[in-house]
Amino acid sequence: MNVSHARRQTIADLLRRTAARQPEKPAVICGDTRWTYREFDAVCDRLCQALRDMGVGVGAKIAILARNSHAFVAMRFAIARAGAVLVPVNFMLKPQEVAYILRHSQAQILCTDSELAAQARAAAALDTRIGPFIWLPGEQPSSPVDGMLNFDELVAAAPQGMHGEPGIDGSMLAQILYTSGTESLPKGAMLTHDAVIAQYVSCIVAGDYTSADTMLHAMPLFHCAQLDTFFGPCVYSGATNVITASPAPESVIPKLAHHGVTSLFAPPTVWISLMRSPLFAQADLGSLAKCYYGASIMPVAVLQELQSRLTKVRFWNFYGQTEIAPTATVLGPGDQIRKAGSAGRPVLNVETRIVDDAGNPLPAGAMGEIVHRSPQLLSGYLRDEARTAEAFAGGWFHSGDLGVMDEEGFLTVVDRKKDMIKTGGENVASREVEEAIYRHPAVSEVAVVGLSDPVWIEAVTAIVVVKSGHTLDEAALIAHCRASLAGFKTPKRVIFADGLPRNPSGKILKRDLRLQHEQAIPVNAPVTT
Repeated sequence: MNVSHARRQTIADLLRRTAARQPEKPAVICGDTRWTYREFDAVCDRLCQALRDMGVGVGAKIAILARNSHAFVAMRFAIARAGAVLVPVNFMLKPQEVAYILRHSQAQILCTDSELAAQARAAAALDTRIGPFIWLPGEQPSSPVDGMLNFDELVAAAPQGMHGEPGIDGSMLAQILYTSGTESLPKGAMLTHDAVIAQYVSCIVAGDYTSADTMLHAMPLFHCAQLDTFFGPCVYSGATNVITASPAPESVIPKLAHHGVTSLFAPPTVWISLMRSPLFAQADLGSLAKCYYGASIMPVAVLQELQSRLTKVRFWNFYGQTEIAPTATVLGPGDQIRKAGSAGRPVLNVETRIVDDAGNPLPAGAMGEIVHRSPQLLSGYLRDEARTAEAFAGGWFHSGDLGVMDEEGFLTVVDRKKDMIKTGGENVASREVEEAIYRHPAVSEVAVVGLSDPVWIEAVTAIVVVKSGHTLDEAALIAHCRASLAGFKTPKRVIFADGLPRNPSGKILKRDLRLQHEQAIPVNAPVTT
């Protein structure tokens, strides 16, 4: 026991060690809140003690449905320190979608903020096990929600310092992240402390993170990209972390100069919105040195414009998925133009290859499925042995993405076997949207695909065959979808067709549909927002 305790490496330990190395270094800046690493660590200690006093034990599931804040990140480390399991929830989901995650994960506590409190309560009321709610203060001042435990009061009332520590280690479950596949219901990817920390190391090395960095975290922390590719490794390396609740230009751009931000991550859709804002040309962006993109493919023209406007900035492209915690490959600054469109090479703790349908490795230049071996990988899907076995067939994790690797080992992602659409950095399962559309009485057939779009990168597009004798227009069908789907899942376009192309076995040929309609729709065609 003494040996294992002395060798322990968990997410919570990383913060403690950084605080010991540089206690007075600014750690978290959010609105009016400023914590040094010493203060951040002490807040997490007190919050952990409060959770334990509430009866939170090792393995308990605690969900967070909230926008970015200092309270969100403190709760993240306090949960880890208590040996509990974090379940971050996408705040763009409808209450019934949130309720599924709460039920499936068996979450016992739900943390939320003032803006999302009504949504949280509506979801929890749908046959979940949620007991207490914890109110989290946000970036902007807000009033606590009646009937919820108060984050600030929990921290203030807890005794200073930890009174004993739970018996946890790196092999234990740290978080469950829900990801949509081709199935209509999301899967819970189980990630241990060891897996997440292995990914932190890969990111620090590949992304050149240092304690001298000041990073702005603007993308939602419920998403593993911002939470684990950037925020966690930045705490590990001792960087200063500026947190904001919105990636909108009016929120992001003023903070870049005000805080001397050196590092920023955003998906292509957000980079486009930043560049198109009048504030971008007016702002002093001289502190920016490292910029990162990912979550969807960056158009080469957009990357070239970014480089022409931020001439002193180095760029990185991060590619991966939730199941690998999430970074698998990185395209570094020196290869941005030479290998434009590539996802880069595998990071330090990842081995990647391209295989055929039988799992056999393919030579350079051949297209096949992207598979990985890595300590970063999930330990399985929660209560889903069949999908776990399928994903790990042959001793490799099957990403579901199709790609090509060149002679130098650079990966290019070609397509997705699972018909996943990445719109605005969010994953959308086409089948889930199709099932919602099929519930409309006028729909005979539908196929949902992602089509290129200058704003969303991929716009969720429904190709619909209307039943004989019925009428249906685009606005009516979008309204029907919006009633049951999150906004980012709702189709941006609807195309009506007389029929859908199929192969001899009857399978709809979505690739043909994409090719046909990519050519038919102008790239600047407006979409529904």
